[in-house]
Amino acid sequence: MGGATKGTSVYVSRKGGLTMTQVTPEGNCPPSIKDGGAVREVLDRIGDKWSLLVVGTLREGPLRFGELEKAIAGISQRMLTLTLKHLVEDGLVARTAYAEVPPRVEYEVTELGKTLVPLVIALAEWAMANREQINANRSAYR
Repeated sequence: MGGATKGTSVYVSRKGGLTMTQVTPEGNCPPSIKDGGAVREVLDRIGDKWSLLVVGTLREGPLRFGELEKAIAGISQRMLTLTLKHLVEDGLVARTAYAEVPPRVEYEVTELGKTLVPLVIALAEWAMANREQINANRSAYR
C-alpha cells in the first residue's frame, strides 16, 4: 500500500469510489481483548434488539407476560416469548409459575441480571442523549 512503512498497519475503506486510508503505528494499536469469543458470545445474546429492553423493563420488579408485552412497544408475542426463553436459559431472568387457576407466570431479573441493569440504564441514557447526533451523522453520510 502506498505510503505505508514497515511496522505500520494500513486500513483501507472504500465508499462511493472514495478511498480513506488510516496508518497506525504498530505500537499504538489498542490492546486486544483476551477472550474475544466470550465477549462476542455474551453480546450476541444480550445485544439483540429486545433483550436489554426486557431486562430494563423488569428492573422494578416481577411482571407477567401480558404486562411485559404492553410495556415494550413494538415487540411481538413470539419475539417476547423467544427473548424471555433465552434470558431464562442464560440466568438473567427467572420464570416463576404459580399453581393457581387460571395459571399465573411472572418474570423477574435474577441476581446475575441485576448486575446488568446499571449497564442497561447507562446504555439507554447514552442512546437517548446521542440519538439525534447519530441520526444526523447517518443522514450526512448517505
